[in-house]
Amino acid sequence: MTSVSVIIPAHNAAATIAATLASIRSEAEVVGEVLLVDDSSSDDTAAIAEAAASRLALPLRVIQSNRRDAGGARNAALEQARYPWIYMIDADDLHLEGGLRSLLLRAEAQPKADMVVGAYRRRTDGEDRQFKLPTGYTATSIANAAAYLKGGIRSIAVGSALVSRRAVGEIRFPTGLAYDEDTLFWVRVMSKASLAVINQPIMTYFVSTERSDDRFTIKPVQRFLEWRLALHQLKDCGIPKSALKMREGLVALKIARVHYTRGDLDRAARFLAVAAAAPKTGLDAFRCKRYKFKIAARRRFSVPHAQPADACHLDDHAKSVGLTPF
Repeated sequence: MTSVSVIIPAHNAAATIAATLASIRSEAEVVGEVLLVDDSSSDDTAAIAEAAASRLALPLRVIQSNRRDAGGARNAALEQARYPWIYMIDADDLHLEGGLRSLLLRAEAQPKADMVVGAYRRRTDGEDRQFKLPTGYTATSIANAAAYLKGGIRSIAVGSALVSRRAVGEIRFPTGLAYDEDTLFWVRVMSKASLAVINQPIMTYFVSTERSDDRFTIKPVQRFLEWRLALHQLKDCGIPKSALKMREGLVALKIARVHYTRGDLDRAARFLAVAAAAPKTGLDAFRCKRYKFKIAARRRFSVPHAQPADACHLDDHAKSVGLTPF
């Protein structure tokens, strides 16, 4: 019984898209359509995908896009999805055989479920890590959404969850953000969705540490403020302000860690100050203190350097968009 629209955003994915499509082939009996959003590719992504889909007998439809934005590309496909269930996977990840059918079976066993979350394997820089199980979920929608923001629930990898088109409704991914757009999307869905979980691994999520960290080093202040504006728009879902502030701290701490690792101690210290000012768990409070000590220790033995230009105007920019402290 075909019941799933599979959505794959792709930009210059010629080297990986055939393998991603092949990994979905085992689920052909439940896949009604595969919507590949070819987002401004300059390689043969679309042609390779079409050839692979023909060979695999997958019902592929290519949507052309010039958004150059993963969230925007997914939104283009969400507008055109026709089947009751939505499954999204990135063009460089791999679905695991039987995962999609298991998600559907769990949804059938819990008829009121709008969303089913499974486990996934994280492959970081070519090395397989242990499976990530979906832990921490409750029966309360807003509680799940708030806990997800605060880091109390295992993060969803795009490709490890199934969501009903009914629950998605008019919800879309925020666009123009350098990171965390999937978190903001899932939180909006969770805030009103009935949720179920399974411990079966659904996919393998490929991560490049360097590429992931790069997102936090390009225009870091501007990107953080843009993301924070989008985060605070979740207030209209009924998310407690404390959860929003805790998310700010978690992301700021992550950015501080990246800049510390890459040797930009001034910027690391400024983002660490944001993390330190936010509500946090005892473990994150310890991490803040540890990085504060590490920054101080490295500064003692480092040659002083000029403060980054965008950091000089950090406080004024934050005040201009109505967000403090920074």
